[in-house]
Amino acid sequence: MAVSDTNASTVADEAARKPANKDVGKGAAKEVNKDIHKEVSEAKQKAPQGLMARLGRWLERDHSADIAEIRPLFTARLTDVASNRFARQWGERYLAGDGDLRRGMLAGLAQASAELEPRGELGLRLFRRLYAQADNLRLLVDLRADMLRWRNQVAGLATLEGELGSLLSSWFDVGMLELQPITWDSPASLLEKLIQFEAVHEIRSWEELKHRVAADRRCYAFFHPRMRGVPLIFVEVAFAADMAGDVQVLLDPQVPADSPHDARWAIFYSISNTQPGLRGISFGNFLLKRVVDELLHELPKLKSFATLSPIPGFVNWLSRQDGQAMQSLLHEKSDRLEALDDAEAGKKWVERLQAAAVGEASDTIRRTGLRMALHYLKAMKDGHPLDPVARFHLGNGARIERLNWAADSSSKGLLQSCGVMANYLYDLDELDDNLAQLAAGKPRVGRNMRWL
Repeated sequence: MAVSDTNASTVADEAARKPANKDVGKGAAKEVNKDIHKEVSEAKQKAPQGLMARLGRWLERDHSADIAEIRPLFTARLTDVASNRFARQWGERYLAGDGDLRRGMLAGLAQASAELEPRGELGLRLFRRLYAQADNLRLLVDLRADMLRWRNQVAGLATLEGELGSLLSSWFDVGMLELQPITWDSPASLLEKLIQFEAVHEIRSWEELKHRVAADRRCYAFFHPRMRGVPLIFVEVAFAADMAGDVQVLLDPQVPADSPHDARWAIFYSISNTQPGLRGISFGNFLLKRVVDELLHELPKLKSFATLSPIPGFVNWLSRQDGQAMQSLLHEKSDRLEALDDAEAGKKWVERLQAAAVGEASDTIRRTGLRMALHYLKAMKDGHPLDPVARFHLGNGARIERLNWAADSSSKGLLQSCGVMANYLYDLDELDDNLAQLAAGKPRVGRNMRWL
């Protein structure tokens, strides 16, 4: 009988159930009993004890655990050795697991925590224990990313996600984050992460990457001391004599760049969060403010700071508009009549604008497209702009300074916004006034937008 995967009590139980052999003599019986006792003794020496034994059986058997096996992760003291060993092995198993395994393990946590009292302290104890045993924050960030993914599908997971989110908010306090520049001389492993995590404008080659971190550009990232080498959020900066309105020009390695030391404008053209598990934990606004301070210290000739930003929700919003909703957006009488009773008027205008962005567009088409985009950017829901990028920049005190036709003719740009991009201006003397106007439900726009 193999005992390496069987605990001592199982060996004894199986021995007790063996039928007696009437033909076995006393000497033979003694030898059988001796062998059984030897197996039991060896099993006791090899088998883990207590909580670790239950974890071992659980990991071999299934990734959904009995409530009694998981609950000590919540209820045992943080100094409890057995529970801490359990937590370490649980975390290692989780990080190595696939999606199905992780979801099952999270379901086990949710079930085990369903009737905890007092809820708050015991719920947080689980995550403090896992953090202490993992000795870094990767496990907790991955946990929350998966919780956000499955919170509406696994009963009880939303409560755990809320508790973990509150802890991560304190652990990722902006005062603990380190701002670091990223250059071509940075470690290759870090440069690879820029390629991996770039969420706005894909980096397709090392040549493109080198262009973005060249001496005439700037790239900054926030890091946490307990997640070394992993940028949490990064911003890419270009310099120009005027406010940039064409991202293709900024991204093209063959286009000569303006000297940072002579430039008057700093253009933030890409801001990327890298960790889904930190969603809703805002430190992007602090990143921009820190970067502005760094740039002013290094390049005192800079006078203005603006973004060249995508409008990721524009096409989806416009596609849902029927002919009646389109009436206020169309100035040409023929366009209004054509759209009036058309339930798919918005979809047709999306196709029209996308075709015009890569072809010849009349002044009327351009102005109509920009007017629609501005209407969308100013639209509010529950006190916040509909568009996520507008929500971020307007929520930081910027204003909508300009809209740019055919500014991003990539397939992604056309699918998201018909190629239209926005400049958000960060006027350091007007940030508070802009925020007050946003709170009143009226996002501030630049004077040159009035003609739309």
